[in-house]
Amino acid sequence: MDPLDRIDELIAILEQARSVPMSRNNCMVDRGEMIAALDEMRADLPADLRRAAALLEERDKIMDAGKREADRIISEGEAEHARLVSVNEITVSAEHEGARIIGEARAEAQRLREEVDDYVDTALANFEQFLTRALASIERGRDKMHALREIGTFAGDEPERPLPF
Repeated sequence: MDPLDRIDELIAILEQARSVPMSRNNCMVDRGEMIAALDEMRADLPADLRRAAALLEERDKIMDAGKREADRIISEGEAEHARLVSVNEITVSAEHEGARIIGEARAEAQRLREEVDDYVDTALANFEQFLTRALASIERGRDKMHALREIGTFAGDEPERPLPF
């Protein structure tokens, strides 16, 4: 179950709970039910946090792989460049070819970096939206709780009457 739905469910349980006699702010809830619900929510949140950490780890792996590939391409380009330059007849051609390979490698490395950045930005934006919704739901719940505390939980307070004896 989505943590936001679970929070809404807990708020509904508290709103529907019976009032404690002689109290405006206290209510009675099933302790076992509340503890089970909160334990379930606690178990769900670390999974979301682990997913975010896994996304960051995946981003790092992709960036490392892209950097290794770019380094390999650049290294190959430089090696090819050096080999071609050593041959006197094709020195000019080799310089152009080496520069082209290095340029392609750098362009490819830049493209890979931009793709990884876009992917990670999207994943983090989604996670940010999830957290924003969760915080908004928590804030609404707290506001409802404070509002109930302010107005009391008894419906229709009657004026005090003298006791019949």
